[in-house]
Amino acid sequence: MTILGSKTGRERASRAAGPCRQPAAGAARNQSQPAASPRAAAFWLVAGVLFLSLVAASAPAPLYGVYQAQFRFSAATLTAIFAVYALVVLITLLVFGSLSDYLGRRPVIIATLAVNIGACALFLTAEDVGLLFAARVLQGIAVGAATGALGAALIDLQPDGSGLAPVVNTGATIFGLAAGALGASGLVQYGPAPTHLVWWLLLGAFAVAIAGILVMPESAARRPGVLASLRPIVKVPPRARRTFAVAVPCLQAAWALAGLYLSLGPSLAAQVLASPNRLWGGLVVFLLAGIGAAATVLFRSLGPPTAMLAGCLILLTGVAVTFAAIAAMSAATFLSGTAVAGVGFGMAFLGAFRTLSALADPSERAGLIAAIFTVNYLAFGIPALIAGVAVARYGLHHTVLVYLGVIAALALAAASSMMVRKHSAGQRAQVRSS
Repeated sequence: MTILGSKTGRERASRAAGPCRQPAAGAARNQSQPAASPRAAAFWLVAGVLFLSLVAASAPAPLYGVYQAQFRFSAATLTAIFAVYALVVLITLLVFGSLSDYLGRRPVIIATLAVNIGACALFLTAEDVGLLFAARVLQGIAVGAATGALGAALIDLQPDGSGLAPVVNTGATIFGLAAGALGASGLVQYGPAPTHLVWWLLLGAFAVAIAGILVMPESAARRPGVLASLRPIVKVPPRARRTFAVAVPCLQAAWALAGLYLSLGPSLAAQVLASPNRLWGGLVVFLLAGIGAAATVLFRSLGPPTAMLAGCLILLTGVAVTFAAIAAMSAATFLSGTAVAGVGFGMAFLGAFRTLSALADPSERAGLIAAIFTVNYLAFGIPALIAGVAVARYGLHHTVLVYLGVIAALALAAASSMMVRKHSAGQRAQVRSS
């Protein structure tokens, strides 16, 4: 997920996260760009690196419980380890999101892969909570910096006129989160050395990825202005502010739910399903994120406001079903509710992003979408951290029920506001036509 822009270096590099991102108007192809066949290979290599980076980012989710048992830390510490990643990603993305526009794509991508290798090494040698925090900080830096470079490279390398980059970017990002949690949970449950094997595999994969990027043709020339590009731009244009206010609870609901599942989801699955098998923890994350990714592809042809409204309503339904399942400790209903919520998660984010990004001129787009992702990442990390503190006092069961209640209220507020605005717009149109 990156920030969408158009004309300036910061805007062009950072807009890659948006599912509706299009190449900047009038942007010329760099003369050093590869020919069609190598360019296609480079495109899918970059997509694979993006997928791999997000796999690594979600791999700790099913391991948190193992680390918690080994190092004997609280649920608050567990969610703090998760939340620090989200906050570091946000800061890094805002500051370094357009760095590859000035240094070139390859150097930035290679640097982020090296940082990811460092994170894997810290996980492999972790003997206390401090090293877990350090490893997550490195992962946050790697993902935050890589998102802009990889997203921009996908735009550079996509087949002309295909519009393939936004779909691949979104799919690789969210499917990476889903696959990382599911794959790591399988290795933890059935493989040897549960806190080591996954990191050795990822370390090797990152080393191979570096070799691939080294031989990939550069798609962006170096240019001056790197220091000026480090200044974050977060701004909502005046004409987008009312719509942004309506979309904020929608985005908060979607990403707070994702934060819950990626931090406390495996612990919750173990409690509701009454099973010590850690594969269930990865499966519930996969149901939410994997189905969310599929929804962004399946429903991309819907009008953005329709997708946002439908997403909020489906998310509300899924959260309600999940709430009832947890209250009744029903395993099958819990999995079903998670799947429904996953559809709502994908549609709500897709609809909100496209609805808002359409309200900005090219020169305003970077600041607006930076504001969107600020909301996303804060909702992704902060509520989960608060929930971790609450678990220590009120227990996981009651904390999650309250958490889901808040998400439901946010989704309901967003849907109600959208329906009121739609009704008011219809009445105004009727008055004008009469």
